[in-house]
Amino acid sequence: MTAGTSARGGLLRVRDFRLLWFGETTSMLGSSVASVALPLVAVVVLHTSTFVTALLAAIAWLPWLLVGLPAGAWVDRWPKRPVMLLCNTVSMAVFASVPVVAWLGVLTVTHLLVAAFLGGVTRVFFTLAYRAYLPTLVEDDQLLEANTKLKGSESAAQIAGPGLAGLLAQAFGAVAGVLADAVSFGISVLCLRSVRAREPRREVATRVRLRTEIADGLRFVLRDRFLRVLAVFGATSNIGLVGYHSIEVVFLARDLHASPGVIGVVLALGGLGGVVGALLAGRIARRFGNARGFLLCEVFVAPMLLLGPLAGGGAGLAFFVVAAFGLEAGLTASNIMTATFRQRYCPPELFGRITASAAVLNYGAIPLGALLGGVLGEVTGVREALWLMAGFQFLAVLVLLLSPFRPLRDLPARPV
Repeated sequence: MTAGTSARGGLLRVRDFRLLWFGETTSMLGSSVASVALPLVAVVVLHTSTFVTALLAAIAWLPWLLVGLPAGAWVDRWPKRPVMLLCNTVSMAVFASVPVVAWLGVLTVTHLLVAAFLGGVTRVFFTLAYRAYLPTLVEDDQLLEANTKLKGSESAAQIAGPGLAGLLAQAFGAVAGVLADAVSFGISVLCLRSVRAREPRREVATRVRLRTEIADGLRFVLRDRFLRVLAVFGATSNIGLVGYHSIEVVFLARDLHASPGVIGVVLALGGLGGVVGALLAGRIARRFGNARGFLLCEVFVAPMLLLGPLAGGGAGLAFFVVAAFGLEAGLTASNIMTATFRQRYCPPELFGRITASAAVLNYGAIPLGALLGGVLGEVTGVREALWLMAGFQFLAVLVLLLSPFRPLRDLPARPV
């Protein structure tokens, strides 16, 4: 790979990156469809309660708490591409089972929960391997461009996904969206298998105990002032964001009486914000610095969450669209900057363990947020629960404003 190649047409002119990008974009489109299709199956087909629908979101993230730390150590030991291939193959089989048993007339809530859990396990390993694999595929100074392109296409997938899920549900039933997710994993497998670049071999002189390797990653995160703050911030923010998202389909379907097609369109319109955020991330980082730009994005996100519960039927849905648009724009730009920072900042030989250690706290809070959203939705009402979950984002922003991030323009490229 050369600078000239990148300059002439960007990373999409590089074959291996283009394959990774296309495979991951397709997979994200399928996952975006499934993120709406699974709760729609629960609500429309199985007629579950608000709590059970939220539990479906919670159990998909529970594996981060159960296997996140050892997964980070294992991923550091193993080649990343084979791990990604295995994860996508298993995910394809797991999600293909849902429409099969539904068409046989034996689909149950238990089957949905098991599928969500197994899909969550594969997501843990894939995410850790994927984040560590990207810096081996592109140069260090191309990481921001790579993350921008991947996040931009992810945002585009999040626009198309809900709308596609709604159309599939209207035309073929809610389970059709889950089948689309399974197919997308298959396409991703084919793309990954076609990547020619191979990771450099990392010689390990002595294989230490798994517990020691896990402790190395935890110690690095806890001692580093930037990674420690990002972990606490992420956990606090995720409680509110996931609690909010876990009940938004229930809010639109039951409180606002929106049809599956309308729900898909509303969420798709909101997802446009992610594309805008991806387009602006590089400009924000250059104009304000990546530390200050990250703060500005997160400060922008917090009030957006307050608009969603103001939504009503008909034209009142515009409030929800604006809230979702602003939320996706701010979060996408923020995530691009922090992902690039971590990939440059963390030592490659510890990357999996460092990522896993932070993710256990970050993503481990997600089941709590989903369950809290479900419980509050049952006890106080769904609209009121949305207001309460929005409060966690303001608390997360306060964590950032009291942290070492606040006086900085740019984050360091290497640990001090």
